[in-house]
Amino acid sequence: MNTLAETSPKMSVHLSSVLEGASPLPHLGVIQAQGEDAANFLHNQLSNDVLLLPVGQARLAAFCSAKGRMQASFVVLKTAPDTVLLVLSLDLLPQTLKRLSMFVLRAKVKMSDVTAEWQLRGLLGGAAHTAMGAQAGQAAGGATPWQTAVFGGAHVVALYPAVLEAKPVPRALWLAPQSQALPSVAPVSLDVWHWSEAMSGVTLVSHALFETFVPQMMNYESVGGVNFKKGCYPGQEVVARSQFRGTLKRRTALVHSPVALLAGQEIYTPADPDQACATVVLCAARPDGQGFDALVSGTLESMATGWQTQGLEGVALSLQPLPYALLADI
Repeated sequence: MNTLAETSPKMSVHLSSVLEGASPLPHLGVIQAQGEDAANFLHNQLSNDVLLLPVGQARLAAFCSAKGRMQASFVVLKTAPDTVLLVLSLDLLPQTLKRLSMFVLRAKVKMSDVTAEWQLRGLLGGAAHTAMGAQAGQAAGGATPWQTAVFGGAHVVALYPAVLEAKPVPRALWLAPQSQALPSVAPVSLDVWHWSEAMSGVTLVSHALFETFVPQMMNYESVGGVNFKKGCYPGQEVVARSQFRGTLKRRTALVHSPVALLAGQEIYTPADPDQACATVVLCAARPDGQGFDALVSGTLESMATGWQTQGLEGVALSLQPLPYALLADI
């Protein structure tokens, strides 16, 4: 996969220290599914197993159209036998809640927007490691992704670490009731959090990406977001066919760019400058001012010829090492 030129400014020494503390996450919202059928209902709607998810544990999952295209994705957290929380991009919450509610029918579950009831923070570095406690152990990158812990009354979910030149920096999602005191750690800006997200290689679907990708195009099957052994859900046949029939032709890569990119922006290749071959998933500025790092999903063929912004005079993007192994490469 690493076929683009792997050239970008070296990470400055202080960048690891920037990834330390807690960031507000105003771009995320929370949907609650509550009732005795909550887990079973979501199990039949999402790409991952919710029915057998233990109380207090979390998973990544996608919500797809009948054509297998992601309409939203979530960090799924079961807080009680009859209660599941879905953390998702806030700009997709209203339409996602409406569509999920359409499928409830006779199931004993109530879907609601509970964003106002919860505080969300992104923890980085030692703050994430401490909050995960025993779950983090001595691993350099913290706890295994999607493991959870209770820290001072809050739910803490380990996320994929940000990787800076082979050095993993722990990341975690902190979710607590409004009455809970905030973590007593240094504040981190949302821009820095987004950069850590790009450097982790894992992000949630935003409105700009609505129905753009099947889960594997965002590498979800490689980061715990798809269970191929569970029962049916909307788009399941397309997702399974992409995996097992060799029809997947697009992957997400980590790239460096000298200019800012926007989620949903089309990317091109010099071999065919008039035809878009990739789409920006997420882009964030490096805290040291040395350009931007981004996640871009594009065709495997175009990766071999290079990526650039639009036009013959487009700015070239440089591929960086993906911070985790793809399932197909394991």
